[in-house]
Amino acid sequence: MPSDRSALLRFFPEPVRARLHFPISAALRRALAAGYDKAAFKADVLAGLVVGVVALPLCMALAIAVGVPPQHGLYTAIVAGIVVALSGGSKFQVTGPTAAFVVILAPIASRHGLAGLLTAGLMAGVLLLVMGMARLGKLIQFIPHPVTTGFTAGIATVIATLQLKDVLGLSITMPETYLEKLVAIWHARHHASLPDIAVALATIGILVGLPRWRPTWTARVPAPLIAMVLVSLGVVAARQLVPSLHVATLGSRFNGIPAIPPTPMLPWGSNGLSLGALSNLGSAAFAIAMLGAIESLLSAVIADGMTGKKHDPDAELIGLGLGNIIAPFFGGIAATGALARTATNVRAGARSPLAAVVHAVVVLLAVVLLAPLLAHVPMAALAGLLLVVAWNMSERRHFVTTLRIAPKSDVIVLLTCYFLTVIFDMVIAVSVGIVLASLLFMKRTAELTHSRLLQVSSSDLEFELPAGVAVYEVAGPLFFGAAQNAMGALHNVGADNRVVVLALGRVPSIDATGLVALESALSRLKEAKKLVVLSGPLPEPRGIFDKAGLTDHHDHLHFADTFKTGLELARTLAAAPAT
Repeated sequence: MPSDRSALLRFFPEPVRARLHFPISAALRRALAAGYDKAAFKADVLAGLVVGVVALPLCMALAIAVGVPPQHGLYTAIVAGIVVALSGGSKFQVTGPTAAFVVILAPIASRHGLAGLLTAGLMAGVLLLVMGMARLGKLIQFIPHPVTTGFTAGIATVIATLQLKDVLGLSITMPETYLEKLVAIWHARHHASLPDIAVALATIGILVGLPRWRPTWTARVPAPLIAMVLVSLGVVAARQLVPSLHVATLGSRFNGIPAIPPTPMLPWGSNGLSLGALSNLGSAAFAIAMLGAIESLLSAVIADGMTGKKHDPDAELIGLGLGNIIAPFFGGIAATGALARTATNVRAGARSPLAAVVHAVVVLLAVVLLAPLLAHVPMAALAGLLLVVAWNMSERRHFVTTLRIAPKSDVIVLLTCYFLTVIFDMVIAVSVGIVLASLLFMKRTAELTHSRLLQVSSSDLEFELPAGVAVYEVAGPLFFGAAQNAMGALHNVGADNRVVVLALGRVPSIDATGLVALESALSRLKEAKKLVVLSGPLPEPRGIFDKAGLTDHHDHLHFADTFKTGLELARTLAAAPAT
């Protein structure tokens, strides 16, 4: 007899049952079951070391872009990176703060502070966990490409704009809206610092030029590490030569980074948690969850394409939800799958999720051992790094290609998502973009549904019609976008036709609106004293007709399994004496 525990587990979806039985992810279990050996472990350690080095400056830069001290970005990579790797559904996913989140998190940090930001991330984690348990992972495939391209390009534009402040060395408070930010930067342009500009340009030059001129160097040592080290050493040397030189650094802006690991804390701070605060953060948490799910699942899909493996989208959402629930209790901001770091992980030879765990350990060691050195990293260098990240994530080629060759409807969706993301925010952009794309899709789908009326007097008859019989043929889905038009021509049935054959054999599906339109047409035909033969084959529609009880409500209606038998039945009905 099964235990109480086994009986209880049956009430949970499979991804949840797997985690209740085992403390590690299905992806890690598969990797270990496939014959994990010393060589695989070495490959994971080397890959994790490379990704950790890449993540270190990025996590600091992203936290600063959000508006919080840099250590919170590092804490995110450490805690969420370990939790998601050990509970998610992808073997190669690397989780942490990402550039896409900057657009959403920066306004939250500005309005609600660090406590609000951490609480919103925690709430988003709960939403992601629920999404995974509800098996919503595969819904990512229903988000149109113009929507993702549009908001990704818009996010890149906003990120690049946010970095101009530190690139130019401006000491200004950035307004909340995008257009106001541009105006503020323009008015403060006369106070730009040439040393900060030089640092940013040097960083960008190294990041862009080194992989092209010395690819063997960057194959061994990540370009971001080389850029940060060289530029930081350059600034330190320049200060020795010119003591009056001022370049903003992590040390001067944030008093450096605490040389302590992530420690437990309450995300909502000392003020406690209230229903009012949760209500105020609800929309922000929803936005974080939606973007986190989209970006993480897209990253996992791309990793699958690079490796030939397959991830579990529902398990990935559950792991991501757990990571975002736990990370705020250690000072971590919202996290998701990081595409660039995941791709680096794959290229570096990762074999299992342990590589992502090693990446988190590398970041942890850097916090504990290298905090005094990190204080010398210039703010302009981190801003230059994010400018390159924004350029790489801008989807510029897909953006231009869509504008050039895509249908006009897709171009409208793309530009709408782009400008709404830049001017307002990603939530509005994605919401409007999906609704607009859905409406345009329904319009195109409705145009695929055709109907025609065939009578003895018709010129395009393909078969012999019995006397007194008309055929009304519908081809395509009979749904709310096409139902009225599809059934509209029935009023043209001639008075001498006693029987109408409704040929629905090419109708793959029918919805409630289509059923209402069909019943209205049947009622009109009954008022006109005409018999109706509904011919198939009718796979899905027939089931709906049986549930609706059409024959109970329409005594003039007859069914035929095929069009041929429908015509024979119509011939018999037309020849019978009128009652």
